[in-house]
Amino acid sequence: MFDRLYLPLLGAAAVAMVALALVWPQGLGARSPGPFGHTPVQQTPAMKAAREREAAAARRREQDARAAIRDLQTQAIAPSQ
Repeated sequence: MFDRLYLPLLGAAAVAMVALALVWPQGLGARSPGPFGHTPVQQTPAMKAAREREAAAARRREQDARAAIRDLQTQAIAPSQ
């Protein structure tokens, strides 16, 4: 008797979960199909601009660090008086 109630409820829950996944599969990855979903946060223009600013700042810091090391090495090899 318990199986007669449990298995149909389990099947209905599985169908509900699949339906929910079709409507709301969205994370930070690709956009949901059809009329559902929105543009993922990582793909918004503001976020793209922020990532580019962060990458440019990292490149600038790396170049500054390399220049500082190069200057220290030059001074160690041929110190100016």
